[in-house]
Amino acid sequence: MSKPARQPVWKSIARDLTEDLAQARYAPGDKLPTEAQLAARFGVNRHTVRRALGEMAELGLVHARRGAGVFVAQKPTDYALGQRVRYHENLAAQGRLPGKEVLSMERRAADRAEAQALRLELGDEVLVYDGLSLSDGQPLAVFRSVFPAARFAGLLERLRAGGSVTEALRGEGVADYRRASTRITAETASATQALHLRLSEGAVMLRTVGINVDAEGQPVEYGISWFAGDRVTLTLGDA
Repeated sequence: MSKPARQPVWKSIARDLTEDLAQARYAPGDKLPTEAQLAARFGVNRHTVRRALGEMAELGLVHARRGAGVFVAQKPTDYALGQRVRYHENLAAQGRLPGKEVLSMERRAADRAEAQALRLELGDEVLVYDGLSLSDGQPLAVFRSVFPAARFAGLLERLRAGGSVTEALRGEGVADYRRASTRITAETASATQALHLRLSEGAVMLRTVGINVDAEGQPVEYGISWFAGDRVTLTLGDA
């Protein structure tokens, strides 16, 4: 009578690590032990561990971030793209902790796309706010918000003080605004975007381009966001 074929060691490691996830020993977004640590735990070489982790990545259980390690996959964040998109409200409604990190702020001449979106002349000054949107402390998107400088002279100072875009615009006299248009496309992450979002270079992102207008229909913000494709589900609605 023939003996049953032995299961490859890497499959056994993948099964044990998957059980760790099932028992909540590692939560979504947690970093797993290093390959060296896992190799010591299971008494194998790092190549065997790497194959086990690769199997788990194919199943969507974990994902690698270049230079950072391997992380437990998170449940995608539902992000509604309606007429009144508010980042903090969007995430808070799902029980997630929203956050933002400032990357840069500057005043410069508008490029062609910015001028067209904001109804400016090419070369008119704009205020540019680049940042990182966070969900439960994890990077969700890289964003760029562009505003007409002539209308909002004090906007960057308000944003530097830690306020949200909604609060900063309110301080500049815009009581309310709504999304006039949204365009969604798929792109691959550049080296810089991958670094900010802790992705592999070339990973799929969802790019949204939107124009927000005030009550009179005048553009107040031209925004571009690059969402990590595996961490967000974009939904459309009238809200």
